[in-house]
Amino acid sequence: MEHNYHYATVSKALEELKEKGFTYDFNLHEEDIVNNPHDYQIVHIYRYEGNTNPDDEAIVYGIRTKSGKNGVFVSGFAANSVSDAAQMLINITIKGRNK
Repeated sequence: MEHNYHYATVSKALEELKEKGFTYDFNLHEEDIVNNPHDYQIVHIYRYEGNTNPDDEAIVYGIRTKSGKNGVFVSGFAANSVSDAAQMLINITIKGRNK
């Protein structure tokens, strides 16, 4: 992972990433992440924590594929909102820290 940014809101993070060329919506293609996690690199990550409600917490990932596609994935941070694709991205993040 190259960059860790702090934005005021999730929408601001998505706007900035879009300006950087991260335009593909990986949330619409979660199965690709689950089936081929080795093809994905997390380049940017942003964690947004709500002020009062844990359900307001989210993680925004800026992702690059081996084929050069850049996009975003937004995941809830609450334990009950972690999808299989989000878990794969968490695992990729942890592996990246161990290098």
